[in-house]
Amino acid sequence: MTKVEIVELVQRRAKFSKNMATEATEVVFELIRKNLERGEDVKLPGFGKFLVREKSARIGRNPKTGEEIEVSARRVVTFKPSQILRERVQKKVDNQS
Repeated sequence: MTKVEIVELVQRRAKFSKNMATEATEVVFELIRKNLERGEDVKLPGFGKFLVREKSARIGRNPKTGEEIEVSARRVVTFKPSQILRERVQKKVDNQS
């Protein structure tokens, strides 16, 4: 699913104009981005949680040459789905089998 598809769904379901649906979608994404930039987690009940994790520096290896290189410390965003989302996705997989 793309952002354009999300905007179209918001437009249809909320009966918004295309401009209003685009603006609403952008506002939600911007709020999520800003919180993650500040290092804050974003919890969406029934959907999941975006977490900011600190990764320390470590020694890595170039798979082509085998040469060791230092991988710098960094922050990464991870996603942990809620139990509800996991169950719904699993139910969909079970129904397709």
